[in-house]
Parts: sequence; C-alpha cells; structure tokens
Amino acid sequence: MRSEHGDVTIKIPRDRKGEFEPQVVKKYQKDLGSIEHQIITLYAKGMSNREIEDFIKNMYGAEVSPSLISHITDRILPEIREWQNRPLKRLYAMVFMDAIHYHVRKEGSVVNKAVYIAIGIDMSGCKDVLGLYIGEAETSKFWLSVMNEIKNRGTEDILICSVDGLNGFSQAITAVYPQTIVQRCIVHQIRNSTRYVSYKDIREFKKDLKSIYQAATLELAEHNLDKVEEKWKDKYPSCIKSWRENWAELSAYFVYPQAIRKVIYTTNSIENFNRQLRKVTKTKSSYPSDDALLKSLYLAILDITKKWTGTPHNWMSIANQLMIYFEGRIVNDDLIV
Repeated sequence: MRSEHGDVTIKIPRDRKGEFEPQVVKKYQKDLGSIEHQIITLYAKGMSNREIEDFIKNMYGAEVSPSLISHITDRILPEIREWQNRPLKRLYAMVFMDAIHYHVRKEGSVVNKAVYIAIGIDMSGCKDVLGLYIGEAETSKFWLSVMNEIKNRGTEDILICSVDGLNGFSQAITAVYPQTIVQRCIVHQIRNSTRYVSYKDIREFKKDLKSIYQAATLELAEHNLDKVEEKWKDKYPSCIKSWRENWAELSAYFVYPQAIRKVIYTTNSIENFNRQLRKVTKTKSSYPSDDALLKSLYLAILDITKKWTGTPHNWMSIANQLMIYFEGRIVNDDLIV
C-alpha cells in the first residue's frame, strides 16, 4: 500500500469462497492516503483513538481498531524527530519560555510530565516554535539542557529572554548565553506576590503595584517601589521582599522604549500559545505514553502556527532600535527572512 509516509505492507485475510469484503482498504486499492489523512487530522484535533474509531465507523461504515490508528499516527514520529533537530536561526531577538503540564501513564501509574516550550522571534519579526521537550517536573536543570540543545542547533545568540519566576531559570539561560538579557514576567510576579493578600486589600495592593511596573522610567519605578514598601511592609512583608529580591530581572525592560517593553515584560504570548494547546488536549485526562503526548502536541502546533503570518506591532521600529541597543551582535544575515 502507498501512503503519504511511504509504503506499508499489509496482510490480506482470505476466505475459501472469496466473499470477504475489506472495509478500510478496499479490494484492488493501492493508496491508503485518504483514510490515513482523515485519521491524522482527527488526531490533531484532540480526538482519542476510540473517538476516531467511532467516527470512522459512523462516517464510512469501516472498522478501524485503536491499534491501527496508533500505528498510522506513529508514522509522523520520524517527522517529529526531524523537526526537533532542524537547524535554527543564528540569532533571535526575543525568546519566550514556559512549561505546560500533562498526565502520562508510566509503569501502571499516572505521573505528571512537564512539556518545555520555547518560542522565538527573529530579527525579521517571524515567530517560530524552537522546540518541544518532555521531561519530569519543571526544573532549571532541564531548562539548561534545553538551552544547550538550542545552541547546538545553531543559535549563537539571544538578545532578550522572557521567563517566569522558576528558581535558577535565569542562571540556566546565562550559563549558555551570558550576554542575554533576562526579563522576569511581571504578570507571574503579580500573581505570586498577591497570592496571600487579603481580598479586602487586593484591589488597592494591585493598584499600588501598577504604579511600579507601569512607571515611565526606572527611577520613578524604584521611587514607587519604596512607597509601596513603606505602606505595606508591616502587613505583607513577604510580598515586598519578593519584589526586592527579583528587582534586577523585573526591571530589565525599563531600559527600552514602550514598543519593546510591551513585547517582553510578560510571557503572555507563550501562555496564549499554551491555551491553544490545551483546547486540543483538554479532552484527555492522561496520555498512554510520551510519544502519544508528543504526537498530539506536534500536530496541534502545526495547526496553530499556520496562522502565524504577521509580525508584532510596529516591528520595523523595534528592530531598528534593537540594532542600536545591541550594536555589534546583529549582522545583515540576521535580517533576512
């Protein structure tokens, strides 16, 4: 049989009177592409093997076993490996990194797995998913291995990284890319620092924090941080301490103009991407294996990234300013689409 992933050898049942009528692969049929394409498309939409089995039966009157569906979707694994190892751009202007968590069955039990995702924006403003890696619970040690793999695939430099507040994350980045500016996500910081604030104070507390991260200059932001500390330090000392301890990475974006600040001060772009992945995977409480999870996410990524045709707002101005701020690190080849 011919398929879009190569030739497939099948065993054809025979009966003495020749009355057997195959359902999935009709007699004399040489091409399996149509049914295979349907199965992969349905799998990409988040349907389970059982759901696909029912759909094919109701739609085409054909019996397709879950094992056959798994066998067909397994044919994209070499494509995934190739995608995972493809060469990357020499330089990325910005990279956003985050992890999303799923349940995967392992040795008779269900364990929590972290899927590490990195999205880069190159100097032409084009956005791309740099990698997708499955590991145990999110750790800075695993992020270090991700950074090394990105470098091994050809990325020599990253100008700015936007990340959440995981301990040791920035050290993992700068260990591989020592010149990279690390911007800690302001939205994550607000969530973490207001987690234990009383509901009676939460609105006022958030308003005061807003005066810090929306300040026009670094000097004004530091002045407002002093005021917020003076006002709330006795009632919520741990919240203020968190801002003080992480201030260097929280305030990194103040160096740049508003156009660049809006892009890097939060990891919202990758969180929006993760939400789109969850729409596809939300019907599955757990996955039977890492490969099953990888197949589902990869197909969803192909579907999501088809719509990535534009660039961030006012990108030409942003790129021109980055060339000034990071003079000597950007070459003409980095600007080629």
